[in-house]
Amino acid sequence: MVDKEEKKATKGAGIEKLGQPENSNIKNVVAVMSGKGGVGKSSVSALLAVALTRQGFNVGLLDADITGPSIPKLLGLNGQTKMTNEKMIPTASKLGIKVMSLNLLLPNEEEPVIWRGPLIGGAVKQFWTDVLWGDLDYMIVDLPPGTGDSPLTVLQSLPLSGLVIVSSPQDLAVMVVKKAIKMARMMNTPIIGLVENMSGLICPHCGKEIEMFGKSQADEVAATTGVRLLGRIPLDSELSRLGDSGDLESYQFTIFDNISDLINKPL
Repeated sequence: MVDKEEKKATKGAGIEKLGQPENSNIKNVVAVMSGKGGVGKSSVSALLAVALTRQGFNVGLLDADITGPSIPKLLGLNGQTKMTNEKMIPTASKLGIKVMSLNLLLPNEEEPVIWRGPLIGGAVKQFWTDVLWGDLDYMIVDLPPGTGDSPLTVLQSLPLSGLVIVSSPQDLAVMVVKKAIKMARMMNTPIIGLVENMSGLICPHCGKEIEMFGKSQADEVAATTGVRLLGRIPLDSELSRLGDSGDLESYQFTIFDNISDLINKPL
């Protein structure tokens, strides 16, 4: 009974894939998804965009987490989005990543967004259709957590190349990420791979790895689900500091060095 209802809910009757935005050409669209909040999905989205930009690609970052937008904060962006001919102009980061987020439309970034599902879904679509993205090699979409209306809207309406799924070592996060993987497969959305965030802490004094949230389960999840493991991101005070100061683009990392090859080879 539950499976039948799930399938009916995810079919999305009447929802069609959106075409290219006006005056834009976006070659690859990658959504970053997590089954639950608090696993660092937005940080992974930003790092993915940074890695692709460093590799010489033109990259956009669509913050679809409408009620909890954090991308502008991570990249040090503020001020309201400019308009031209009733179209929004994305704000460029220091590295040139084109960003659109609801926080760039609010007069005060601390203003809460108290919207129901249909309004949130509509805003996500507008961030695709009503923004002058221009020519992009990659668009990264930071999804809200969970498997509700907003992630469903993106999976059903945007022309996705694939999903990157974010988890953490806790049993609860692993259980929920398996739901996200199941949802993606029910939607016939390709999965590029899994990232385990907050995977251990290297002690700055002795160099020993501390399993703050339990033993890594990334290999086991990859083996049981058939999802490629892209890598692990440890807890790092430098990453946290740079994110809080709006300078995430300065963080040095290697986890996504070959991501452009993998995006075109989802499992």
